[in-house]
Amino acid sequence: MNELANAEQWAELIDQRTSYVVLVEQLRELDLTVSLDATAQQRKSELLERILEHDVNIRRRLVARRDELGKLIEVSQRQRDLHRAYAPQQGTAGPYTEDDATRST
Repeated sequence: MNELANAEQWAELIDQRTSYVVLVEQLRELDLTVSLDATAQQRKSELLERILEHDVNIRRRLVARRDELGKLIEVSQRQRDLHRAYAPQQGTAGPYTEDDATRST
């Protein structure tokens, strides 16, 4: 998932995230029934630490993407508003010609 976030493959990331949530729940249930020795417990802690680091990176990338999309939406809304405000006026005036320039002088 970290690689997908770094590559900005958002649709694939969401698909993976869905599977990730299911797997985390399965691990939680399994964790209740399994007893680990000290070595396995240490390995589990190391893996969890790496997973959490990746999760922080993924969340940071997702927040940046959300902000980017928000800006794009804002620009699009401004363009739409400008078009609505000025497009009707442009349609009634007709195209500008050279005759218009000579008439105004």
